[in-house]
Amino acid sequence: MSSTESFVADRPFTVGTTLPGTRGRTGVISTPHGQIRTPAFIPVGTKATVKTVLPESVADLGAQAVLANAYHLYLQPGPEIIDQAGGLGKFMNWHGPTYTDSGGFQVMSLGAGFKKVIAMEVGNPDDTLTANGRERLSRVDDDGVTFKSHLDGSAHRFTPEVSMQIQHQLGADIIFAFDELTTLMNTRAYQENSLERTRLWAIRCLAEHNRLSAERAHRPQQALWGVVQGAQYEDLRRKASRDLVALSEADRAAGGKGFGGYGIGGALEKHNLGTIVGWVNDELPEDAPKHLLGISEPDDIFTAIENGVDTFDCVSPTRVARNGAIYSLDGRYNITNAKYRNDFRPLDPEIENYTSQYSRAYIHHLFKAKEGLAATLATLHNVSFIVQLVDRARQAIEDGNYVEYRDEFLRRYYASKKA
Repeated sequence: MSSTESFVADRPFTVGTTLPGTRGRTGVISTPHGQIRTPAFIPVGTKATVKTVLPESVADLGAQAVLANAYHLYLQPGPEIIDQAGGLGKFMNWHGPTYTDSGGFQVMSLGAGFKKVIAMEVGNPDDTLTANGRERLSRVDDDGVTFKSHLDGSAHRFTPEVSMQIQHQLGADIIFAFDELTTLMNTRAYQENSLERTRLWAIRCLAEHNRLSAERAHRPQQALWGVVQGAQYEDLRRKASRDLVALSEADRAAGGKGFGGYGIGGALEKHNLGTIVGWVNDELPEDAPKHLLGISEPDDIFTAIENGVDTFDCVSPTRVARNGAIYSLDGRYNITNAKYRNDFRPLDPEIENYTSQYSRAYIHHLFKAKEGLAATLATLHNVSFIVQLVDRARQAIEDGNYVEYRDEFLRRYYASKKA
């Protein structure tokens, strides 16, 4: 049995078909709650729900796993409640695999007032940056982060150990090490210091993960994935990757579980996405799964796949759906525009999903009437669209016609922008 076919409890990943001339591949991640065929898009259920839709509906659309947020679930309803329920999947009636992020993104982004989006462009370096000069709600030190709840202003403290404890209580199959999120506006000196802080936090995460895994052996075992930071700097991204691999190997040599995979985090300039992911994957083990945190635009998805990303998540398909933005093979459009008032075609006539039985005119009406069903149908469609896009890319790799599929998809999807 080759290294890419080895199944061990904390590293259950097999590589399938590789994409010639690239780092892309298909594969299978096995978890206590089922398998994930990769590449795969993981819908975001921030607060143990993909907003506005039933978990059963998300499964029916073909989604293989969901990702929830440790920060939000820590604040409400509290990880002890979810632990008592038997874990995230049982709590939300989701029967497949689950991910939770560490809470680091929200602690930093909400702490600086950025909410859903952080600084994604390089400008004049400023380590004190906040959104529109808002009060900073989080303070980072070498031990952890002190922050105020965005809900009620109450004070809280996250450390690597606390993040591990929360995520073990949440019970997701795949959890992430606590890391410090930086923005592309941070200075080089800050990025270097932050990278070392994240490395030291990773050591503590591994130790606490090992302790909790033994203490909670009656629960399904969870896989801890390290998170690679380093912003836009090649040397820092490569160093972070090598450091995490070394930590994982040392932990395993000492009898620990090591990292079951790796997340690629931080702010990423769109035009450098493939380059940065490529740097990281040059250094990470080929037989370890990789997750890219926070992308969903079609061109970014193809770039990520070709550079060796196995799974990725993003709130964008669901968030824009609630505002009437609809994905289609001919590009994104807004269903609230007047021209759809008497358009009786489905949201996308060539994409078959639950919403195909409803017309654009009807969904336009629902948005104008401010009916809740509007967001539900738009969300179902957008999630289905992205899930199908990635499923077809995976099948195209298997069939040997990936390049043709990618080029035709992107040509059509972005045609209106090039016109």
